[in-house]
Amino acid sequence: MPLAPAHIAMVCAPLVSHMRPSLDIVRELVARGHRVTYATDPSAAHLVEPTGARLVPFTTVLPHVDNAWPDDPIGAMGLFLDDGVQSLPQLRAAYDRDPADLYLYDIGAYHARALAEAQGRPLAQLSPAFVGWEGYAEEVGAQIKALPGADAYQERFARWLAECGATTRDVDAFMCPPARSLALVPRAMQPHADRVDTDVVTFVGPCFDAGAETWERPADAERVLLVSLGSAYTRQPAFYRACVAAFGGLPGWHVVLQIGAYVDPAELGPLPANIEVSSWVPQRAVLAAADAFVTHAGMGGCGEALLAGVPMIAVPQAVDQFANADRLVELGVARRLDTEEATPERLRAALSGLVGDPEVAGRSARLRADALAEGGTARAADLIEAELRGTPGR
Repeated sequence: MPLAPAHIAMVCAPLVSHMRPSLDIVRELVARGHRVTYATDPSAAHLVEPTGARLVPFTTVLPHVDNAWPDDPIGAMGLFLDDGVQSLPQLRAAYDRDPADLYLYDIGAYHARALAEAQGRPLAQLSPAFVGWEGYAEEVGAQIKALPGADAYQERFARWLAECGATTRDVDAFMCPPARSLALVPRAMQPHADRVDTDVVTFVGPCFDAGAETWERPADAERVLLVSLGSAYTRQPAFYRACVAAFGGLPGWHVVLQIGAYVDPAELGPLPANIEVSSWVPQRAVLAAADAFVTHAGMGGCGEALLAGVPMIAVPQAVDQFANADRLVELGVARRLDTEEATPERLRAALSGLVGDPEVAGRSARLRADALAEGGTARAADLIEAELRGTPGR
């Protein structure tokens, strides 16, 4: 029996790495006839509008413009809590008069879960990063709770949960996935995947439509190398200069160098003819034509590269990127170089070792096939509709 159109709300902070994994899912849900609203900061309207969803604007206090995140993990977590506290009244003003049949929310959108629980509406989490596993609380959570400021953070979170209308009052339980979570990452990138509760979490893999972006490979390019540190951790002119020195003039190679919004191309000095520099590139489209990828190992970039079957040089910058880089090395499709180790000589040697190894090519192809088999966008949309079918009255 066909599913009647529903109102589905997606709530996400205006962080590119958190938004991009959900955008094609939203586009697919709109194409299936659902009325989809996407709640985020107005600064991200240009990402939402092409999906066909209607923007529900709320202002955020997250440092999404200058990406001036604190180095202290508790400080960073506190910013997401601050954002949830001040965003919830804005969401209620929009959705109390037009409740969604189902709320979808990013892992950092605490206000979305609080809203859905207060309204008694179903919800599902879309995780752009790896998820917790059996034993996570003891192996990772305990270390976080031992950090300075963690007790005060927990107490403040608990007070908010007691006052905001959420029905889940335990902080640890509230931060865990609800009854339904979709992991928008390759299962291969998940730590301790065998200990993840698959009754709650389904790995659907990267949900990217490569056809939504275009990039033309130069006719004379025998091989293509993409260099990108993503959108947040890009203030690295010395690293980019090292890449120019490593790969500039490399026979047969065309290098696409994305430097982000905070570095002036003039800081890189004279550029060899084989290096193309831009503040932003259509990464999925470039990866579809690429032979190798120098990446900060953010989960989005890892997923895009695995889906394209492209081996990587991982140069992690922050948060989960160090663990992601190590995982890529374990999978046999990457070399890891920390920033201070990324000299021109070592970068060039890492590239040569990757593209000259047939075993790396074979593993990359197998991981690509595995990621494609997880189902991606279509499977994610099917599972979301299955949640709607389980809603009373639908």
